[in-house]
Amino acid sequence: MEPAQKERTPFSDIDGLTTEMSEVVLAALIEMGRHPEIRRVRRTGFDALKPALGARVLDAGSGNGEMARKLAAEVGPRGDVIALDQSAAISAVAAARHDNSNVEYVTGDIGALALPDDSVDGVWCERVLQHVDDPDQAIDELRRVTRPGGRICLIDTDWESLAFDGVPRALQNTLLAYAGGHFMPPARDMGRTLRRRLVAAGLSGLTATPVTCLFGSPDSAAVVLPMVNPRVPAAAWRTPPGLREEWLAHVEAAGARGDFLAVLTIWVVAGVV
Repeated sequence: MEPAQKERTPFSDIDGLTTEMSEVVLAALIEMGRHPEIRRVRRTGFDALKPALGARVLDAGSGNGEMARKLAAEVGPRGDVIALDQSAAISAVAAARHDNSNVEYVTGDIGALALPDDSVDGVWCERVLQHVDDPDQAIDELRRVTRPGGRICLIDTDWESLAFDGVPRALQNTLLAYAGGHFMPPARDMGRTLRRRLVAAGLSGLTATPVTCLFGSPDSAAVVLPMVNPRVPAAAWRTPPGLREEWLAHVEAAGARGDFLAVLTIWVVAGVV
């Protein structure tokens, strides 16, 4: 959802997708927001950010605006939320879902924010930095616009923690070798590096919480893991002929047996400016 990168995942270049793939990504954003494991991650993030009544909060990489509206409910009528996303298409979807809360939807670059110094009380940035060319520059911008004493909460994925059970290990490795470069960003370890990056940025009072998401069925996993989702168009897989079908057949069979499992760790890291 944010600035250009050498290897793009669908989520990092939504405005450049085909209509078919764009619809898949937009639907995925909505479904992920409803998933109990993602909700668990977000509850951990809320506990770390501690948005206060009357606060001004930046949601950097706001997607369809769901979290911005929840943050607006937390800060109340005297507070407000800036929902920023680089994708014009996503920003339009977010604005169309507006619920009359104090949310302003804007299109912008997290690496070059059009906001004054010390202009927000807190920042929420969820699963965005993994898609950014220069995450440290983005963090510097988030720190710049946050007032002293304000909190920054970063949430991101450690894709290297992704593991499956119930499907052949060799097939899993082959699938990820081909499709992983498109379904997972180059910064696959972003989640585990967040604490180090906030230390370097000079934040204090750091907390770092790994949340291991467990998916006990293919349907559950498909909401968050595109390589398990049969609705993702075949052209997006970029795999040799037959590999996608073989993989999905094994995933379906494991689901039918009841022994499918996928796990993925998402980190929630917060600190004070």
